[in-house]
Amino acid sequence: MLEIQDLHVKFHNRDREAVAGVSLTIHDGEILGLVGESGSGKSVTAMSVAGLLPRKQCTYSGRILLNGTGMLQVDRSVMRRQQGKEIGVVFQEPMSAMNPLMKIGKQVEEALYIHEKQLSKAERRARAIAALADVELPDPEAVYEKYPHELSGGMLQRAMIAAAIITRPGLLLLDEPTTALDVTIQAQILELLKKLNREYGMSMLFISHNLKVVQKLCTRVAVMQRGVLVEEGLTDEVMLHPREEYTKRLIAAIPTRPQPKGGAQ
Repeated sequence: MLEIQDLHVKFHNRDREAVAGVSLTIHDGEILGLVGESGSGKSVTAMSVAGLLPRKQCTYSGRILLNGTGMLQVDRSVMRRQQGKEIGVVFQEPMSAMNPLMKIGKQVEEALYIHEKQLSKAERRARAIAALADVELPDPEAVYEKYPHELSGGMLQRAMIAAAIITRPGLLLLDEPTTALDVTIQAQILELLKKLNREYGMSMLFISHNLKVVQKLCTRVAVMQRGVLVEEGLTDEVMLHPREEYTKRLIAAIPTRPQPKGGAQ
């Protein structure tokens, strides 16, 4: 599905590369976790794949192949045909990513205006409501008519996922989609992503700083530090037998429940 070969990205206002020679592969139907602390280059790698890099503000090199087709140096018009069609993106903060002045339904069906122009207004509405139902939002017809401020954080995140999957893209990029959610809603979103992967066979790149979250969702994980890929492998193996000191520190940073004192149950 996706192959990244020796990707380098450097912003003009930074001294070092944001991404320094990263190579990654995501197979059809696979969920790959990409983890690391803030500033490690995770999001820049994903935005390179999505074609959302500010090209006038950075230099880049390497190759990004989507189903064998090179995407990094293609014309914007070519990339535009892939964005929202073959590549869906879910951002970290739904309240800031969604337009507060537009109803949810219009934002969910936005990709259809670009990629399926033959659809009528009624057909777009039906597709958007179906996508909202796919992400298990209650009463999707009512949600379609609401504004972002009328939904909870978890419901907004589901709406953003609906917008990303409405065209059934082969690749879904998820940039820390559970970070702003409480643990109960976080678990629900992870189960939803598993369902979408299982039912539609979508490949996913799941970005997080939390290895515990990645372990619940991803079969394979890649660890980034300062723009470099330092470790990669099956998630359970990396969690149990990390090779790099940086990975060990990430695992050690996972919060744990305090043990009850005095043997209390």
